[in-house]
Amino acid sequence: MKANEAETILSARLEQGQVVFSLKDLRSLFPERSEKTFTEGIRRLTRMGILTRAARGVYVNSKKKNGFWRLEEVASCLRQGHLNYVSLEFALSEFGAISQVPLGMVTVMTTGRRGLFRTIYGFVEFTHTARSKEDILAATLVDDYYNRPLRLARLETALRDLRRVGRNVYMVDMEEYQDILDEQLADIKEMA
Repeated sequence: MKANEAETILSARLEQGQVVFSLKDLRSLFPERSEKTFTEGIRRLTRMGILTRAARGVYVNSKKKNGFWRLEEVASCLRQGHLNYVSLEFALSEFGAISQVPLGMVTVMTTGRRGLFRTIYGFVEFTHTARSKEDILAATLVDDYYNRPLRLARLETALRDLRRVGRNVYMVDMEEYQDILDEQLADIKEMA
């Protein structure tokens, strides 16, 4: 594949909002290439700085390499086809129920396999959940305002997940947790 052709295709995807690609995504953009030509083309695009390898099998368009949600976009790409949501320590920290802020890491519940991945943006820890799609959708939030790529566990869901995993429960400030929960319930009553 020619670099200028690839740049044109990737620029069109960038305009549509796609920055992060799995190898499968990239393969669908260049279907007419043989496997060898495709593999060599990806290596060449990476060497030229058109693509950046974020993790094994995940690439980022170098024109838009940095972004606020990039680690979550990479996480979503690593577990494509599965339901994923931010939970555990990361979500509890966002709500303020844990005073420590996990830096360079996001904790994600997934219907896919568990695993820990090192990316150029930080670590992604996947923890498997066997909950149904309906349960997950009811127990998580979508952040359309900030255009967040992954769903976010509700406060009580994040604590439930942390207890199920059986780690770092001691980090949760239960008084703060209850205050936040009471605030959320008051907001819901106010909106009704």
